Amino acid sequence: MKLFLMFFISILFFVLTVGMISYSVSKNVIKNKVSDSSLQTVKQAGQKLDFLYQTFDDISLQIMLNKELQDLLDKVPKLEASSYEALDVTRQLTEKLNVVTFSNKSIKTLHLYRPDGKLIVITGVGGATLTDNSADTDWFKRTVENGGKVTWLPSQAKGYSSNSNNTFAVSRLMRNTLTNSSTAILVLELSTDTLTKELSGMSLGDDSNVIITTEDNKYIAAKDMSVVGKESPIQLTKEQQDDNNGSFITKDDHMVAFYKSTVSGWNLVGDIPVSALVKDAKKIFNYTLLIALFAAIAAVIIGIIVARMIGSPLINLRNLMQQGAKGKLTVRANYKSQDEIGQLGASFDVMMQQITTLVQQTSTSAQAVFETAQELTNSSQVTATAAREIAVATDEISNGAGGLATESEKGNELTHHIGIQMKQVIEANLEMGTAAADVQTSSELGTKYMSELISKTNLTEEMIRSMVDKVNRLKDSTRSIRKILDVLNNMTKQTNILSLNATIEAARAGAAGKGFMVVADEIRKLADQSKQSIEVVGQITETIQREIDETVKVLSTATPIFQEQISAVKEADTIFKQVTSHMGGFIEQLSTVSDSISTLEQSQVVLSDAMTNVSAVAEESLATSEEVASLSSEQLSISDGLVKLSDKLDLLSKSLTDTLSKFEV
Repeated sequence: MKLFLMFFISILFFVLTVGMISYSVSKNVIKNKVSDSSLQTVKQAGQKLDFLYQTFDDISLQIMLNKELQDLLDKVPKLEASSYEALDVTRQLTEKLNVVTFSNKSIKTLHLYRPDGKLIVITGVGGATLTDNSADTDWFKRTVENGGKVTWLPSQAKGYSSNSNNTFAVSRLMRNTLTNSSTAILVLELSTDTLTKELSGMSLGDDSNVIITTEDNKYIAAKDMSVVGKESPIQLTKEQQDDNNGSFITKDDHMVAFYKSTVSGWNLVGDIPVSALVKDAKKIFNYTLLIALFAAIAAVIIGIIVARMIGSPLINLRNLMQQGAKGKLTVRANYKSQDEIGQLGASFDVMMQQITTLVQQTSTSAQAVFETAQELTNSSQVTATAAREIAVATDEISNGAGGLATESEKGNELTHHIGIQMKQVIEANLEMGTAAADVQTSSELGTKYMSELISKTNLTEEMIRSMVDKVNRLKDSTRSIRKILDVLNNMTKQTNILSLNATIEAARAGAAGKGFMVVADEIRKLADQSKQSIEVVGQITETIQREIDETVKVLSTATPIFQEQISAVKEADTIFKQVTSHMGGFIEQLSTVSDSISTLEQSQVVLSDAMTNVSAVAEESLATSEEVASLSSEQLSISDGLVKLSDKLDLLSKSLTDTLSKFEV
C-alpha cells in the first residue's frame, strides 16, 4: 500500500505542479499584455474624446468673441424688458444662436443668462421662460467663479432645461473684449448620446464596461443611462487622477484602465473581469486535470502490478511467521526465485531449522535443571530452619543489652541536665544578689529624694497661700477702684447738667452770652469724653475682677490637691524606708542559699561521673550483642533467599518445560 501511494501521489503531484505553474504563468502573461493594450485603447479613446470636448470649447469661445453678439448683449441691461427694442434684441440674439444650434446636431439647447441669473434667451428644443432665474444653482455659481474659463457641467437625467433629458453642458462667463465687463452666462446643453455613441464604439473584450466619470467618481455617460449622476463602483483616488492615465486590479478581481481628459477633467474608465481575460488560459488548467486523471489511472495499474509482485510473497511469508510464532516450527517457505523475496524465504527456512535445533537442546537442559532445583530446595529449607532458631536467641540477648544501654543513657542525660540546671540556678542566684544590692541602693537614694520632695512641696504650699492672700487684696483694690469710678460717673452727670443750664442761661443772655455758650459746649464735650473713658475703665476693671475671681477659684481648688500630694509623698517616703529594711534581710537569705547550692553542685559532679561510666559499659555490651544479632539476621536472610531462589528455580524449570512442550519439533 505504501509503494502504491508513493507512485500515485508522486505522479499526481508532478503533473498537477507543472500544469498549475503553466496556468499561472500564462494567466499573468495574458493579464500584463491585455492591461497594456487596454490602457492604450482607453488612452486613444480619451484623446478622441478630448478632440470632441475641444470642439465644444471652441464653439463657446467663438460665441463669446462674436462682435455682433457682444453689441447686442451690451444693449440688454439698458432696455426695458417689455419694450419693443428689448424684444427686437432678443429676436436678433435668438437668430444668431439658432445658426450655431442648427450647425451642430450635438447641441440640444443654447442658453444666455444675465450675470444676475435672469434668462435672456434660449434656443433649440428647450421651453424655459424669460422669468427663469438660475443664480442660486451650483452650476451657475461655478461658472461665475471660473471667470472667463469654460466650465464642464456633468450629465443630468432631467437636463438643464425644462424639455431636455440626459444632457451635459458647457458654460462660460462672457466678457466684453473691450471693457472686460461681464455681459452674460453662456450655456451649451449637449445630448449625452454624443458621449454614449463614442463609448459604444469601444470594447476591451467580452464582459467589458466603459464609462465616463467626474473627478469625484460620478457617472457622466455609460451604456446604461439609468446610472447617470450616481456613484461609480470604480473609485479613482486623487493620486491616480494626478497621473492622468494608468491601470490597476480591483479587490473584486477586475482590471481597470483609465484616462483623465486634459480638456474637461473627466475620466474615461474601462474595466473588464480578469476571469474573462484568462478564460482561454483555463484550457491549460483543464488539460492539466485530464492528464492528471490519466496519470492516476496509470498509477493505479502500476500499484496493482507491484502489489502482486511484492505483496503476495510477503503476505505468505508473514502467515508462515505467524504459524512459527504459535509454536509450529516445521513450516518452510521453499521459495525458488533468486531475487530479494527468494533470498528472504531461504533465510526464513534456515532460521526455522536453527530454532528447531535450539528448542530440542533447551528441552534436554531444562529437565536436568529441574532435578537439580529439587535437591537444592531440600538443602536450603534445612539451613533456613537452623538459622531462624539462632536469630531468635540473638534477638533476645540484643533486646536486654539495648534496654540496659537505654536506661544508662537516660540516667546520664538526667545528671547532665541536672548539672545544667544547677549552673543556671547559681547564675540566677548571683544575678538576684546583684539586683537586690541595686534595689537597696535605689531605695536609699529614693528615700533621700523623697525628703527633698517633701521640703519643696511644703515651700510650694506656702507660696500658694501667699498668692491667695495677694489675690484677695487685689480683689479689694478693684472694688475700691469701682467705687471711685462711680463717683467720677456722678461728677460727669452733674457736669452735663451744669453745662446744659449754662447753655440755657447763655441763650437767654443773647449776644452777650455767646462766648459763655461756647465754653458750656466745651465743658459738655469734656464731660461726655470723661464719661466714655470712665465706662471703658469700668469695663476693664470688671474684666480684671472676673479674672481675679477665677484665679481665686483655681487656687482654692489647687490647695487641697497640694495637701493630698504632700500626704502621698510622706506615705511614699515611709514605703521606701520599709523596702530598704526588707532588702537587707533578703540579701542575708541569698547568701545562705548560695552556700547550699555550692554543696549540691559538688554532689552532682560525682553522680555525673558515675553515670558516664555505667553508660559506656552498657553501650559496649549493646554494640557486641547487635553485631551478633546482625550476623544472625544476615545468615537467616541468606537462608531464606536461598530457599526462595531454589523455589524460583524449580518454578522456572517447570515453566521452561511447559513452554518447550508447545513447539512441534
